[in-house]
Amino acid sequence: MANADTAGSPDLARAARKEKLFTWINKTGGWLDALGFSWLVPLMKIAAGDSPKEQMGELKRVLLIPLLGIAAFLVLWGALAPQVQTSLGAVPGPAAVWSQAINLWDDHVREREKAAAFYERQDTRNAKYEAEGKTDKIKWRNYTGKPTYIDQIGTSLKTVGLGFLIATIIAVPLGIASGLSRSFNGAINPLIQIFKPVSPLAWLPIVTMIVSATYANPYDWLSKSLLISAVTVTLCSMWPTLINTALGVASVDKDLMNVGRVLQLPTWKTITKLVLPSSLPLIFTGLRLSLGVGWMVLIAAEMLAQNPGLGKFVWDEFQNGSSQSLAKIMVAVLTIGLIGFMLDRLMFALQRAFTFSANR
Repeated sequence: MANADTAGSPDLARAARKEKLFTWINKTGGWLDALGFSWLVPLMKIAAGDSPKEQMGELKRVLLIPLLGIAAFLVLWGALAPQVQTSLGAVPGPAAVWSQAINLWDDHVREREKAAAFYERQDTRNAKYEAEGKTDKIKWRNYTGKPTYIDQIGTSLKTVGLGFLIATIIAVPLGIASGLSRSFNGAINPLIQIFKPVSPLAWLPIVTMIVSATYANPYDWLSKSLLISAVTVTLCSMWPTLINTALGVASVDKDLMNVGRVLQLPTWKTITKLVLPSSLPLIFTGLRLSLGVGWMVLIAAEMLAQNPGLGKFVWDEFQNGSSQSLAKIMVAVLTIGLIGFMLDRLMFALQRAFTFSANR
């Protein structure tokens, strides 16, 4: 009997370790799915000793089939693109677009090298003046080279982030008040229905005039053009968050709210302890929708107002009319789509982190 127990102990320990490993993989799988890397889970399970046949079926579903769809799209694109002739020549295929993407990156690297050389020369010159005691000749200037494609991406991300932040700060409190009070909801609902369908192209002239009149002395870190684009994003993207927040708050279990009244919780504690935890899934759904809308609105606003960013890059290339412009525009289109996907995945990961039910 003792020998049987001794022989079984390693097997039991091995089974316990395997079970613990699979528990960790399943837990990690939720985060990988939120970030768009769910295809790693079957590979991890195969490596951990699970049935390869079963996991290969899952890998086929989450990786192989999407890759086949992308491959079919690329083949159709490559075959049909040369058949379409435009004023700038044939529509570029995948190879030409990829070549321009590499060129845009190389341009960015060269521009950064120029900036580094400029600051190095400036530091050397100023150090020389300081050693000679000619401090009155010391000057510090910023590099004024043209913004690269990567710089334009950074500007657009900063702008949409600011607009989304302002929209969240406005929409969430209004949504909570609307969900808690029928009277407030009745007062604000007509305004939501009126302003929600308004195009960013209609908001942009109004925003431009108001910001130009009220923001006469812009800060260095917040240019007037950036603020105009950000406010336009705010006005167009706040509505999904406001509506979903109001719906989430109004859907909180009435028994839970009654418990709060019995305990005589102050309004602030009722909101933070009862209302927000219960309504967070719908609030995050609204935030994801708002961020997607804001990203689309931003590109249109940048194109129309000629504010720095990806939208201006697309418009400039369209106006440029060179043989490479169409390929660069398609690089921008793909970049916009990929960034939009990554922003949505980021919001979904935050939703998983802060809510009990990310799939609601």
